[in-house]
Amino acid sequence: MTHRNPNTHSRRLTLRMMALTAAQWCLTGPVALRTAWAQAPDAPSLPVTQLRIGYQKSAVNLVVVKQTRALERRFPDARITWLEFPAGPQLLEALAVGSLDFGMTGDSPPVFAQAAGKDLIYVGAEPPKPRSSALLVRQEAAARTVADLKGRKVALQKGSSAHYLLVRALEKAGLAWSDVQPIYLTPSDARAAFERGSVDAWAIWDPFYALTELALPVRVLTTGEGLSANHSFYLASRGLVTQHPAAIDALFEELTLADRLVQNQRPAAIKLIAEFSGLDAGVVNLFLQRRPASPVSRLGADTQADQQQVADAFARLSLIPKPIRVSDVVWRGNSKP
Repeated sequence: MTHRNPNTHSRRLTLRMMALTAAQWCLTGPVALRTAWAQAPDAPSLPVTQLRIGYQKSAVNLVVVKQTRALERRFPDARITWLEFPAGPQLLEALAVGSLDFGMTGDSPPVFAQAAGKDLIYVGAEPPKPRSSALLVRQEAAARTVADLKGRKVALQKGSSAHYLLVRALEKAGLAWSDVQPIYLTPSDARAAFERGSVDAWAIWDPFYALTELALPVRVLTTGEGLSANHSFYLASRGLVTQHPAAIDALFEELTLADRLVQNQRPAAIKLIAEFSGLDAGVVNLFLQRRPASPVSRLGADTQADQQQVADAFARLSLIPKPIRVSDVVWRGNSKP
């Protein structure tokens, strides 16, 4: 196996970013990003024949990489397939059955998948973004605090990052999990139920959070601040990890470069994401404001500890069938997970 010099990696990423920035001085919008990326010097391609990538609308780095066709240039001999999912649990189910090679989810989906015996491997993570999820009620709702939700119906995607947010919010408010009625719905179905008043509250993440906040009169009972780190995790198939580990490092390079573009070329990034998602530019702008710089790296000790807290919380409430050890399925480069 070829070992890559980290200084060479950093220098190449810096040079590509400089080229992209210079190319955009006289350009604006989505075309600018695609043109600039095409003009940037590419890193050496790798012998990968297929990459099937799962993503959600919240996966900003993946969306930018997809729309700029960065992987098609990085892996010119590979068939790149992009598959969109409404939430992390559905994405990880596809990964577990061999329909995906790589994807991104929030914190809870991998916990539920691992506890269910699904084959998955954590390969990378983004920094925390606790402001990007929230527990919402309608403006006219009687509930003024989380404690007021006792006996109420709360919509959420089962096994999603919103699931953990609700667990932590209830704990902080002194409520038991059994004190609320969880209504498990996909984001689109939850939005409809929330809007017509079939549920009393909704635990949700961006961009659905931003979309609802701008479209409906709502109140935020709490965000994830002080409750949930709300990491985003990248997971891969065992085949990709064992057969093409260098491809994962290459994916991280492209994803980190995409994040730098989002941070440094915000108006163009907003247009690009809005063009892809069909979301209003104002919605995209709002949820990007809540998202910190999000370079992609392997899981450090602190990130693993945060994720173990998520797993332990679900185990205590018997929301997963058995306790798990997150570190058992974390990729460590050349060593086996």
